[in-house]
Amino acid sequence: MKTTIYDVAKTAGVSVSTVSKVLNNTGSIGEKTKLKILDTIRKLEYQPNVVASARKRLQTIGFMMPSIANPFMAEIARVIEDYGRQHGFSLIICSTDNDPEREKEYISILREKYIDGIIIGTGLLNDKSIKKIIESNIPVVMLARDVPSLAVDAVFVDDFLGGFQAASYLIELGHEKIAMITEDLKISPARKRVEGYRKALEEAGIKYDEKLVIQNNVTYNDGMLASEQLLKVPSPPTAIFASTEALAIGAIKRVRELGLRLPEDISIVGFDNTMFGQMFDPQITTIAQPIYDMGQKVMELLIEEINEPKKVKQRIVMTPELVVGGTTAKKK
Repeated sequence: MKTTIYDVAKTAGVSVSTVSKVLNNTGSIGEKTKLKILDTIRKLEYQPNVVASARKRLQTIGFMMPSIANPFMAEIARVIEDYGRQHGFSLIICSTDNDPEREKEYISILREKYIDGIIIGTGLLNDKSIKKIIESNIPVVMLARDVPSLAVDAVFVDDFLGGFQAASYLIELGHEKIAMITEDLKISPARKRVEGYRKALEEAGIKYDEKLVIQNNVTYNDGMLASEQLLKVPSPPTAIFASTEALAIGAIKRVRELGLRLPEDISIVGFDNTMFGQMFDPQITTIAQPIYDMGQKVMELLIEEINEPKKVKQRIVMTPELVVGGTTAKKK
């Protein structure tokens, strides 16, 4: 149930008119009482009724992402920003590092700023945070993550299919010992990609080995460390599937530092197909997400929600595509 001004007044032990004066910065209210009311407003996460009209004036949206340093998120943010500007919206970017506390803090800040809508592209582990935004009547669209339990628009790629495509291609090349570097499996895209990878192994009659799946990795440096861990075992894998492009680039760098040849000694497949990966030498074999289409569609859905909230929400599932580059080869 949404918190009202009466709840704030009751909890703070003051009158409704006193709370109203603090909200509107009118009248003469003692500093101690004012601070107590403001603290109560924050704790109860109260949102004044002026939010709806304020949103129309601001023409601003928030985009919560794991990190602007993530090539996929940086590229899709540019698409969102450009499309948003065409329709009169400015963009606030919040990098959360998939930290629940930072995510909660940013949600609070965005709500206080009375923005028009929020795009959530993080690995939010607590759906309660999303529910609070929805209950505040702020339009929300999920990007690169599906939350079937919530009535919210979402745009994401078929991550299961992408994981299946990556592992299947490596199997076609003759690789049997295929490792995987992935983000935290509590994050749905990462989990789905591992499930797809596992299904491809199963269909090929290759036993799934959990020791070959290194998780909780996000950054380029994590990709370096995880690949080194995999390659220094007595019988190392001949191929690695990295669940993001950043992880793939980190893995490639460490492979070269260890004196191994790419792709002669080891094959590596990434996921995303950003401009950075395309310019990499050699171009990374990857599972391409339709970045432009995803960015445009997520903004289209959000603008629709802002202009006229709809009861029926859409789940747009886009198809990934294998792009063969120079980081994979047949097993010798």
